[in-house]
Amino acid sequence: MNMKNRSSKTVIKQVLGEIPLTAELYWQIRQQGKPLSKSFSLQVTKKHLPGWVATAIAKRKDATAPAGRKIFMFATLRYWIEHSVLLSLALAGQGHQVTLAYLPVNNWRVRMNRFDLRRQNAYARNVLRPAEKLIKPISILDIKNSNQALLSGLADAVNEVCIRDVQYTLQAEDVNPDTDLFRLRRDRNTQAALAALTLLQANRPDVVIMPNGTILEMGAIYQVARYLDIPTVTYEFGEQRSRIWLASNDQVMLQHTKELWEVYRDQPLSESQSDQIRALYASRQNASLWENFSRRWQGLPSQGGGQARKALGLDERPVALLAANVIGDSLTLGRQVFSRDMTEWLQRTLRNFAQRPEVQLVIRVHPGERYTKGPSVADVVGQVIHGLHDGSGPQNIHVVAAGDPINTYDLLEIADLGLVYTTTVGMEMAMSGVPTIVAGQTHYRGKGFTLDPENWEDYFELLNQVLHDPPGARLARPQVDLAWQYAYRFFFDYPLPFPWHMLYFNDELSEWSLDKVLSPDGQALFGEAFRSLAGYPRQWSDP
Repeated sequence: MNMKNRSSKTVIKQVLGEIPLTAELYWQIRQQGKPLSKSFSLQVTKKHLPGWVATAIAKRKDATAPAGRKIFMFATLRYWIEHSVLLSLALAGQGHQVTLAYLPVNNWRVRMNRFDLRRQNAYARNVLRPAEKLIKPISILDIKNSNQALLSGLADAVNEVCIRDVQYTLQAEDVNPDTDLFRLRRDRNTQAALAALTLLQANRPDVVIMPNGTILEMGAIYQVARYLDIPTVTYEFGEQRSRIWLASNDQVMLQHTKELWEVYRDQPLSESQSDQIRALYASRQNASLWENFSRRWQGLPSQGGGQARKALGLDERPVALLAANVIGDSLTLGRQVFSRDMTEWLQRTLRNFAQRPEVQLVIRVHPGERYTKGPSVADVVGQVIHGLHDGSGPQNIHVVAAGDPINTYDLLEIADLGLVYTTTVGMEMAMSGVPTIVAGQTHYRGKGFTLDPENWEDYFELLNQVLHDPPGARLARPQVDLAWQYAYRFFFDYPLPFPWHMLYFNDELSEWSLDKVLSPDGQALFGEAFRSLAGYPRQWSDP
């Protein structure tokens, strides 16, 4: 198709998109129930939905529990919508009254013309129609917002979501609001927030549930629920299969573990628990998978600290290991404590070490950068410290790139000081006895085994103290034990057993049918997750 024809077709779609019923009739006649594209094909839902509905209805009739709660769920993007349909029916099968609101788009970075958007809306509505027997599916595209505007406090909160969206999409911390991407995110998030205001004010639920709750329309609707003082539950999935992260009245990606630690801090690990966390640590160290953990962050097994020291040309001067996050990763956005962001923390730390030839700084670029397309931490280093590549720069600063054949745990072995923003490596440094300064708001900060400055003055003072006497700054045995204890609780008690990990949805669906999940055996395993999803207080296991 040449540019002239493409332009004409775009104009025609823009015109037809404003005429009532044209897109819906076109979809019904020309596409006959099919999706516009594979990227928004709800084929899993279409295949299983009749059986899911029948199972949920039967389980609901058999339920002996008291009347459930009024639940409002929201999802967008194909994979979250398909996952949320099954989750909604599982909750409905347990007696809850569930409204599932959704935005039928397949890409958060690209604007759809209204004609195609309405056709996609018609397709989604048609696929989800069988679910109306038990839940109430609502496309937020069908909500009339009566020209209301967001009040200032909520508008500011939604704008913060837009900023995070751009940071997350571009994997960059500096955001220009005068771009097509920012305008797209502002329009989409505002539309979602206005629709949520209309729905939640008209029929106030007991709880609002959504994935993530930090970015995209999910983040916007989370902000609306909090603005209206409606309880929320946000959820996400980590590297463990058959496990779910949950947060009540909070953004789950913040990974707040205060309540967890209040329950377990004074409970030493049993021998079997100690064996379990040490086996997990050994697998991470040796770049292997372990039980239900599905990700290898290291490219090669441990070779020993001596090999790492030799590869980097390090001498006997003290070594500070700076383990970086991926720039713009969702676990770094909005986590600043005293710096503007992670980039500023990197920049000021690098300038400090450039003036300290008596110590060596190793910057470990996150291995996850191998799978990302945004700017690298190595770029930040190169902008601040010139001459590292040709040897003309400071001789005490070394960069380990994302794909370099050096194991992070070998670097831990030779480190005298750890510097982190939010990466989990900071917790593992403490588990190795390395005094670790935490600059960002991460889940293990303030748990008793890290150094946690509140401002730049504190940060550099702590850095000086440790480097003045590295052996004397090593963590005492009780602190090391506490780090191991916390690590166990974070990996094994913080996430709840759950049947359907979003990334492995099809595989786990074949293992855990809805009927099996809602059976007594299934609820014995997963009942606490579903209770928590419905907004009931988390019941921690007896220590």
